[in-house]
Amino acid sequence: MDKRTELIEFLRSRRARLQPEDVGLTPYGGRRRVPGLRREELAQIAGVSTAYYTRLEQGHGENVSAAVLDAIANALRLNQVERDHLNRLTEPTRRRTRPSTRPQRVRPALQQLIDAMTDVPAYVLGRRLDIIAWNALACALLGDFPAMPPDQRNMAWQVFLDPTARELYDDWEGKASDVVAILRMDAGRYPDDPRLASLIGELSVKSGDFRRLWADHDVREKGHGVKELHHPVVGRLTLQYETLSPTGDADQVLLTYHAEPGSQSAESLRLLASWTGGTVAERAAAGEL
Repeated sequence: MDKRTELIEFLRSRRARLQPEDVGLTPYGGRRRVPGLRREELAQIAGVSTAYYTRLEQGHGENVSAAVLDAIANALRLNQVERDHLNRLTEPTRRRTRPSTRPQRVRPALQQLIDAMTDVPAYVLGRRLDIIAWNALACALLGDFPAMPPDQRNMAWQVFLDPTARELYDDWEGKASDVVAILRMDAGRYPDDPRLASLIGELSVKSGDFRRLWADHDVREKGHGVKELHHPVVGRLTLQYETLSPTGDADQVLLTYHAEPGSQSAESLRLLASWTGGTVAERAAAGEL
C-alpha cells in the first residue's frame, strides 16, 4: 500500500463527511463542486494555513507536528481509531513497523484453552484477518477451516469470495463493512506487507462490493456486539461476540460467540456442539485438529 496515496484519500474522505453547518461555519462561495468542507474551511477550523493543509492533503505528511495533526484530527472530528490511523499514515518511513516474515502461530496453551471451550465457538485472527486457530464448534458454526486452502483461511476472503457467507450472516453488509474497516487498519499498520497487498488486490479484482467499501476509507478496531446467523443445520442464531487480546502477540485477537442463557440460540449451540462431537474426535485422532 502506498502510504502517500492512502493519506491523500483518507483526508479527503473524512473532509467530505462534514458540511459547514456541522462545524459552526456559514456556507459561502456559491455552488460547491465537491461534497463536504472545502480545504480552506478545514484549515480555518484547524488553525493552520490553507497552504499548509493543502500540502498535507497532497500526501506530504512526514514532517507534520503532533500538535498540528491533533488540531486537524479535531477539525475532522476523528474518533480515536481514526486518529491512530492518521498518525500511522504520517509516520516517517524509518519508523514504520514491518511485519515478521514468519507464519503466525498461537501459543500451545492458547490452543489448548480454545479446544477446552467445547460449548463456545472460538477462533483466533492474526494479521490480515488470517484465521490462525480455532476450536471444533467454531468450525461447525462458521466453516470447515481445516479443509480450506491456507490462502482462503482468511476472514476477508471468506466474507467476500465465499458465497455461503451471504447466507450465513443476516446483516452481511454490516459484517462486510466491519471486515474492510479492520483490514484497512492493518494496511495502515503494515503498508509494506506483500501478502496483505496481494489479498487486497485479489479482493479488489474479484469483488465489486469490496471495491465499493474499500473506497469509503473507514477504519475500525475489532470489538463486541451481536450477530444474527442463519446456520444450515440449526437455523437462526442470535449470538453475542467478544474480542479479547491474548498477551504475547499484539497482532492476535481471540473471538468468541455465546448465546443468552436459556435462549433458543443457546439450545441450538448445544445441539451443534453435540452434533460435531463424533467428527471432532475422529479429526483429533487423525491429527487434523
